[in-house]
Amino acid sequence: MLRTILRAGRSESSLVDRIAEDIAVQIIDGTLPPGADVNSVELAKRYSSSRTPVREALLTLQREGLVDIPARRRPRVARVTLAQAREMYEVRASLHGLVSELVVRSADDESLKVLYEWHERLRSAAAGGDVDAYFWHNVAFRQAEADVAGNHQLARMLTSLGLRTLQLRHVSLSLPGRLDRSVSDHERLLQAYSDRDVDLAVAITKSIIMAGLRAIESSHWAD
Repeated sequence: MLRTILRAGRSESSLVDRIAEDIAVQIIDGTLPPGADVNSVELAKRYSSSRTPVREALLTLQREGLVDIPARRRPRVARVTLAQAREMYEVRASLHGLVSELVVRSADDESLKVLYEWHERLRSAAAGGDVDAYFWHNVAFRQAEADVAGNHQLARMLTSLGLRTLQLRHVSLSLPGRLDRSVSDHERLLQAYSDRDVDLAVAITKSIIMAGLRAIESSHWAD
């Protein structure tokens, strides 16, 4: 599902995919907040379709943990507890730490150049205060890191964490002061990659991710 959203807009997407993508993005960016109703009748009208593809799209989002579908009640955006957020961030920190270790050990200068290019996009979005652009560039930066690391099983594990982590990451980056801090942290990470410093790169990556968790904790969003 994550890869589907990253390639959103391609003509080969089915109607079910497009509906799921649109709803997922609205949940991720906060347009549909936790607990909000998801009206399948209105969605069917919007997409000029029957309710069947809408139902299939909502079932997909339920499997990803973004939507709850209670019996005999309207579907709604799933809520996230702080305990769930902490568990997801602990797993993310460990897996991305391994990504950083592999990047240092295996990436050549040309591969690192790709990461530097994404960092420039991050810097530009932060300078313009564009949270949404920064967020999606950040998602792409992490995906590029996983590609550079070259471990396909690890990349699959990261993808399997699903869309719920994107929702939390958007919340974190939306908080005051987070974009400038994130740009600076990623610059330090890239320098550690260039210096081939495994321990420092892993430590910075874990620090970046756990700083996001602390931002969520302080915001009380998960409450």
